[in-house]
Amino acid sequence: QVQLVESGGGSVQAGGSLRLSCVASGAWFCMGWFRQAPGKEREGVAALVTGSGRTYYHDSAKGRFTISQDNAKNTLYLQMNSLKPEDTAMYYCAADRQICSLAGDNYNYWGQGTQVTVSS
Repeated sequence: QVQLVESGGGSVQAGGSLRLSCVASGAWFCMGWFRQAPGKEREGVAALVTGSGRTYYHDSAKGRFTISQDNAKNTLYLQMNSLKPEDTAMYYCAADRQICSLAGDNYNYWGQGTQVTVSS
């Protein structure tokens, strides 16, 4: 069974930090983080090619967020620093076996999400 389980969301004040985790079953070519706020479209935040470590970031995340992996634990992380109210959203972990990008429709498997709320 394919399973992606996110954790680490919560409520934090602007300027604070959170680290999201995604425990994944199976082997993947690419894993990524996406977010969606109420009334807004889904947005790709960061993605990682598991074999090479190559990373992709949305412009809004560059310099503040870091995507990483722990292969021994089959876990993907998103370290989020200098959080802003506009980062408030449901964050989803996604995985794919063939391609890697920040386009959500390229991913075949998704977790249930973890809520991040940033207050001013």
